[in-house]
Amino acid sequence: MVARLTLSTMAALASLGTTAAFAADYYQQPLPPPVIYHQPPPPQQGFAEGWYLRGYVGVGMTNSNLEYQPAPANAEFSLQHFSMSDANFIGGALGYEWNNWLRFDVSAEYRAKSRVYAYVTNPPVGNFGDIYEGHLKSWIFMANAFVDLGTWECFTPFVGFGVGMARNSLVDFFDTSQANTGYGFGRNPSEWHFAWALHAGVAYNVTKNFKVDLSYRYLNYGSITDTVDCAVGCAQDSFKFDKLSSHDIMLGLRWTCCETPEPPRQVYIPPAPVYTPPLRSKG
Repeated sequence: MVARLTLSTMAALASLGTTAAFAADYYQQPLPPPVIYHQPPPPQQGFAEGWYLRGYVGVGMTNSNLEYQPAPANAEFSLQHFSMSDANFIGGALGYEWNNWLRFDVSAEYRAKSRVYAYVTNPPVGNFGDIYEGHLKSWIFMANAFVDLGTWECFTPFVGFGVGMARNSLVDFFDTSQANTGYGFGRNPSEWHFAWALHAGVAYNVTKNFKVDLSYRYLNYGSITDTVDCAVGCAQDSFKFDKLSSHDIMLGLRWTCCETPEPPRQVYIPPAPVYTPPLRSKG
């Protein structure tokens, strides 16, 4: 009986030893640390995003139909020659890009003095005539719409249309007789007229927010009428510069505002569970 208990006790102790050996040999692999990824935020429309500023300069070949309206005393006078010089201009605009192909802006432009010249003769008294000279200047205010036609190798062609108002002024207009028999001066009038324009050009994308424009514009900007008040030896003739128009070449800069980058957000992604089988004892 004592021998059986001893054998049973020894077997139990051996079993506990083996279990302890297995427990000592078992290795649990530690879990990897949590992974934190930097996920960019979803795109959001900033407060000023899509708005742009546009500045431009240019030169225009101006044209007009001149209507000579002689005073009754000069009924036999006739217009022989009329010309206008080219005009330089500068302007700026505030606009908004509605989407990738459509944008709108409002512009203000100053057109510097363009020289006007007219020669009027009185055939019954010979070849002597009167010379009329002065300068035309204008302010142009337009609302414009542009369609961008796609981008290839940073070049974006576009077309556009504009409507608005023009304030035309004729200044320093005077009459001088070739026979030195008289002279007179204009009244320096200013008039508001409807204006419209057609645009076509191409933009070069220097950066995502900065572009250079080269474009052509046809501008129609109304008319202006002046009457010459005589100082000596002449009558009150009137001149109407009708259907003022210009073929313009323009160079512009466009800056689009404003993309404010947001810091990336931290997103916690728990690691996948890893199972490691226990290692068996070697002895």
